[in-house]
Amino acid sequence: MLSISEAEARAASLVEAARKAGADAADALYIADASTGVDVRLGALEDVQRSEGEEIGLRVFLGRRSATVSSSDLSHDALSALVERVVAMAREAPEDPYAGLAPADRLARDEGPRMDGDDGADPTPAELKDRALATEDAARVVEGITNSEGANASAGRSVVALATSHGFCRGYTASGYSSSVSVIAGSGGDMQRDSASHSARYFSDLDPPERLGLLAAERAVKRLNPTKLPSGTLAILFDPRVGSGLLGHLIGAIAGSSITRRTSFLLDKRGELIFPPGIVIRDDPHRPRGLRSKPFDGEGVVTRPMDIIADGRLTSWLLDSASARQLGLEPTGHAVRGVSGAPGVSATNIDLLPGLLSKDELIGEVDRGFYVTELIGQGVNLVTGDYSRGASGFIIEKGELGAPVAEVTIAGSLIDMFRSLTAASDLEHRRAVNVPTLRVEGMTVAGA
Repeated sequence: MLSISEAEARAASLVEAARKAGADAADALYIADASTGVDVRLGALEDVQRSEGEEIGLRVFLGRRSATVSSSDLSHDALSALVERVVAMAREAPEDPYAGLAPADRLARDEGPRMDGDDGADPTPAELKDRALATEDAARVVEGITNSEGANASAGRSVVALATSHGFCRGYTASGYSSSVSVIAGSGGDMQRDSASHSARYFSDLDPPERLGLLAAERAVKRLNPTKLPSGTLAILFDPRVGSGLLGHLIGAIAGSSITRRTSFLLDKRGELIFPPGIVIRDDPHRPRGLRSKPFDGEGVVTRPMDIIADGRLTSWLLDSASARQLGLEPTGHAVRGVSGAPGVSATNIDLLPGLLSKDELIGEVDRGFYVTELIGQGVNLVTGDYSRGASGFIIEKGELGAPVAEVTIAGSLIDMFRSLTAASDLEHRRAVNVPTLRVEGMTVAGA
């Protein structure tokens, strides 16, 4: 794997070659990664995986025509052929009035804040195996656990470098670690599965194996002997591990491509109140050790923290350069891309900031409701905002969690769900998208 300076030099030299070959403008993206993963099951090693790779992608512009070609062969001859091929392809491409590099005055030329995204650790396969075994062991000793689907521990590192023909050339490294376990409780006709996982930039920040294993086991045991939930209209509470999906739907609906194509249920809602006053949803690309922290986006545009929702109001679309030009706006630093194809957009580290009520208080206000811990299926239409998902969880009766529930469907409209949302105070930074426990009023439940 190349160092940052070597990766930057590799990308810059490819851009220079493209300009010499006749391109009006160009950018090159270099990505290298290496990862190791270990799987265990029932106390025995099942698999060890190791992968390493590097790719580079070159995007060129001839006027408003563009093309992109990528290669995993980084030899001199292969890259020379790549330059010739991509320039020839661009000559034949259709014109796009919005194509082009990011505006030069929006680029992240300064170092910016420290991301602290690489711990420099390199755990051995033996260390990963020990962690996975310890995690599974901690789950299997819990009363009620009868089988295991296995545990995993993995470690990886990546190097990213981007160079453009208007003088931008920067790179960064990131490390990543994860651990997970999935176990089965019960026997015969009443068996339930559940899991626990954690990801972090620093190996030392991963949950201890004992905590992760115990969490998975407790979740599985609590799901035994599920009951049915009568159909009706109920308050729905979303556990933080599934509530983050609601923010995913929001992000998809405010992506620049959804707005330019007019395929979003939030079309024309910019600047309007779409959540209750007091709700804040923050995108923070500079969070130290954040899973999606980065100093610049996929086009080199500087990244900045922003409140996507401020006091309940939608403040901005998420825009790359092309969608910004089409809408007559400025790019927001949310472009993402691989080595092949045009950029898209995505958020970075997203938080729905905590409310005033504790989780218990949020539940305590509900006379009868449904606490969701698992969602199934993809029944969400971002054009209309219609929402329908299979779900499992627990009955809420007289302000307390009750019996487990399986095989129900919850449905509503995302617009209505957003407007009636209440957030608890139990926010934790465990994922790229983090929410506290959320309560949504008046959703339709189809059960027994």
